[in-house]
Amino acid sequence: MIMESLYGLGPFALYFAIALASLFVFKFVYTLITPHDEWKLVKENNVAAAVALVGTLIGFAIALGSAASNSVSLVDFVIWAVVALVAQLIAYAIVRFALLPKIVRRIEEGEVAAGVILGGLSIAIGILNAASMTW
Repeated sequence: MIMESLYGLGPFALYFAIALASLFVFKFVYTLITPHDEWKLVKENNVAAAVALVGTLIGFAIALGSAASNSVSLVDFVIWAVVALVAQLIAYAIVRFALLPKIVRRIEEGEVAAGVILGGLSIAIGILNAASMTW
């Protein structure tokens, strides 16, 4: 009975490893496209930057979880992880350039409201992203 329960451990480990790697890739790409250094700002105790970054990571993780749950294979999962990454980056671009063009400066200056808005919108987009993957 225990062996039957552990049968799924291999696939779990593969999906989990790919999910973690995807999260790190997303964080790397996201911090490359933002004009400010989130890690530096977080280390300087900039709450706005921390909230925005964590919200962005949570938003992507929500979409990534849906991709894992709905994929039919590891390759399918990776494809949808890339789709989720692109969708989250597009959402960031829309917020930054269309909705709140001063968001970068506001986060750099530590305006918590700006970080909450960006983080919250990133989570909202992640939820919509995830729901759209349930075909």
